[in-house]
Amino acid sequence: MENTTDRIEGAARHISSRLAGRVPQVGIVLGSGLGKLADSIEDAIVIPYREIPGFPVSTAIGHKGNFIVGTLGGKTVLAMQGRFHFYEGYGMDLVTLPIRVMSRLGIKYLFVSNAAGGANPDFNVGDLMVIKDHINLMPNPLIGPNLDDFGPRFPDMTAPYDLGLIAKAEEIAASMGISLRKGVYLASTGPSYETPAEVRYFRSIGADAVGMSTVPEVIVARHCGIPVFGMSVITNKSNFDNVSEVLNDGDDVVLQADIAATKMTRLFTSLIAAL
Repeated sequence: MENTTDRIEGAARHISSRLAGRVPQVGIVLGSGLGKLADSIEDAIVIPYREIPGFPVSTAIGHKGNFIVGTLGGKTVLAMQGRFHFYEGYGMDLVTLPIRVMSRLGIKYLFVSNAAGGANPDFNVGDLMVIKDHINLMPNPLIGPNLDDFGPRFPDMTAPYDLGLIAKAEEIAASMGISLRKGVYLASTGPSYETPAEVRYFRSIGADAVGMSTVPEVIVARHCGIPVFGMSVITNKSNFDNVSEVLNDGDDVVLQADIAATKMTRLFTSLIAAL
């Protein structure tokens, strides 16, 4: 626990020294292919992960590996241009390290995004899905000694995604003419894509979208008492049957996410402005 706390504090001090006195109000985690939002951040300071003491390096496709600090929607934001995944071989303490660092730096809200497969047959490639709840099939990041300075031993997860932020996002999207889906995100370890039998099972227990990230970060954010807004970009249709015509491809996932990122950027910007 001592080492974890030291790593958090050391990384937070380094990033704080690079912020030129700015205090971030909103943390943003950008998933596969969704780094385009970072291009909309004004007066940006780029801090590569490799320069931060104790930080891992993002190795996933479509993840650049930078913190971007600047202004979006009139607020100071701290955006992760790429995240860390359990499937990269990192322990949950490192996967969720940036969330605790952002908490130390003062964020009041966390926005998370990901590229996900559509388990709901009504969903189409390019849809934006507001995450209303999740199913976690990964190790819980709070296993082990509790970090009492950040939150309680048993944090409540009745509403992991803030209901007020969801309602405001739906209102803003309607005014912009942006169509939104709403559903449950299921996180598994990856890195292999799901088999058809697994997709059918995930759907049967309530999943609308499936992916390999996000949930550990949300659990830690809620442990820290930070309200969360989450969004999945549906980048591929999950394969319900063993047919070769419906294969999953990592490069195509990034491409589809990039196409949808423009809509997500507009929505995130307006929602942040409304905070």
